[in-house]
Amino acid sequence: MNIQEDRISSKQNPKIKHIMELQKHSARNAFQQFVVEGEKEIEKMLSSNFEVEEVFYCQDIASDVLLNKFRIQTPRAKWFSITKIIFEKLAYRENSTGIIVIGKKNAHKLQSLKLRKNALILILEAIEKPGNIGAIYRTADAAGVDAIILTNPTGDIYNPNTIRSSLGCVFTIPTAIAANEETISWLKAKNIQILSTYLDASIAYHEADFNKPSAIVMGTEATGISQKWIEASDQNIIIPMKGFADSLNVSTATAIVLFEALRQRMNSF
Repeated sequence: MNIQEDRISSKQNPKIKHIMELQKHSARNAFQQFVVEGEKEIEKMLSSNFEVEEVFYCQDIASDVLLNKFRIQTPRAKWFSITKIIFEKLAYRENSTGIIVIGKKNAHKLQSLKLRKNALILILEAIEKPGNIGAIYRTADAAGVDAIILTNPTGDIYNPNTIRSSLGCVFTIPTAIAANEETISWLKAKNIQILSTYLDASIAYHEADFNKPSAIVMGTEATGISQKWIEASDQNIIIPMKGFADSLNVSTATAIVLFEALRQRMNSF
């Protein structure tokens, strides 16, 4: 397919300035947009019911095969050609494929989540670091988590570093964003057991029963989960530790618990 658009060559072009502005959390919220870069990440976004509004590509870098494929998959998007210098100014990763996409945020309502009968849900309360959130999404995708609920969030799944570290899995896992109280009421109404990672009155994580509909609650490394989750929990779980460290990185702890849940569920089939 022959691509004919005139190239944007100025860093002062309003569209280029807008892409750079979307690196900020406040701008992403204001415009309800986000930026995606990288072939795998864009492919996951396109396959996951996210709307693509604009595509910026550098024909000196991007292959015609990839451009043609994404053209077919984004029939309603506006396409803009940019020079290599402009692309390198915008790119936040090395060895990029020469394409940058602007997408529209989803609403992420609890009521929009569609769960199977024996759902496995991950609750992330106030987790902030993009790298941790992204790593958790990759793990959750691998472990077959049905949905992630971000409660009282301080982090942003649309942060470019979150998208990159998740390898686009922020798009593959249904996600809701809600307050603690709303989420707890929603889980209780659906008879989903709440398993909170908390030190007191806990059992070892591998002793918990993950074979029923379950929501696993993870908090920050610094403060853990809030009192609301402690009070709402059906069972507190803990990862036994023998060293001097009193906590694990939250993405590591999440991986341990999720793959125990997966192990139990696989053995029950």
